[in-house]
Amino acid sequence: MAEQRDIDFTALARHIKRWAKELGFAAAGITDTGLSETEGRLQAWLDKGYHGDMAYMAKHGHKRTRPAELVPGTRRIISVRMDYLPEEPDPSRILDDPAAAFISRYALGRDYHKVMRSRLKKLAQRIESETGPFGYRAFVDSAPVMEKPLAAKAGLGWVGKHSNLLARGAGSWFFLGELYTDLPLPTDAPVSDHCGDCRACIDICPTRAIVTPYQVDARRCISYLTIELHGPIPVELRPLMGNRIYGCDDCQQCCPWNRFAQATREADFAPRHGLDRATLSELFSWSEDEFLRRTEGSPIRRIGHERWQRNIAVALGNSGDPGCIPLLEKQWTGASKMLREHIEWALRTIGQRDGNKRRQT
Repeated sequence: MAEQRDIDFTALARHIKRWAKELGFAAAGITDTGLSETEGRLQAWLDKGYHGDMAYMAKHGHKRTRPAELVPGTRRIISVRMDYLPEEPDPSRILDDPAAAFISRYALGRDYHKVMRSRLKKLAQRIESETGPFGYRAFVDSAPVMEKPLAAKAGLGWVGKHSNLLARGAGSWFFLGELYTDLPLPTDAPVSDHCGDCRACIDICPTRAIVTPYQVDARRCISYLTIELHGPIPVELRPLMGNRIYGCDDCQQCCPWNRFAQATREADFAPRHGLDRATLSELFSWSEDEFLRRTEGSPIRRIGHERWQRNIAVALGNSGDPGCIPLLEKQWTGASKMLREHIEWALRTIGQRDGNKRRQT
């Protein structure tokens, strides 16, 4: 650690926030390692089984809520946020078109992990040029880190009823990252909760995953179902997913605070490969090689081709379009047992809807 007597840590904290903005972060804040209240809430959430198959949420003991156990020597956390909202933020045209494929806005561009981790390392290097060698470790959704509670303690916003971080002047369309450090920096004060009586996010959730304000049952969340869940999607939830094939932004899209959100200035977060205007049939036709090629450098790649097709099969079933039947039948051949089950569900669903439509006419 750098010699404390040689450093004005109050001035250094101001410099860090300025350097963070110069590196493309929208804001930075500093907090200590105390997360005792968060630890209790996390354990209660785990005890209810709301984490589903995300075993990693219960792994690592207390390292998630005790930063100094994850990185020994940690005294402060520098929390940063980076905006990612594309130029065309309103996805209603996609959600209203059953043939279109909806992909969460955060996943349309380059993998944010790589972008932010690189910037955090540059921030650490700038700090090191001022302090000399110091202990640090950068995180971007890549380890047992309670990023939202830490960001809230660092004054970057408050955790909203949908469990996302909200900032008064920026809404919630941003990524979070952290630098765990051994520097005794002055800390920032948290901001108060400004959700008030609003329950727009609770009411709009397609699967009613926000079971109470500030608590999400991940097992019902479309983001969990399409990204984290490895096995079959529960049959009763499939019709509620619509054409959402990777994530869901409904709770953010309806939030009044997001009227203050600004479009990102990061070219890496701009939509790639036409994913913001792709059709379900187009994406379902991708071979595994094409999927890997078109999702290179994208967070989408982590779910793999099988789950990608699983999600799209459900959306095709929800479209009710008989024109999709030949494509579904074609992809059934050679599909895994799990994927076949979803394709068969889609075929039955289309058949039932088509039959109902014919009877009504």
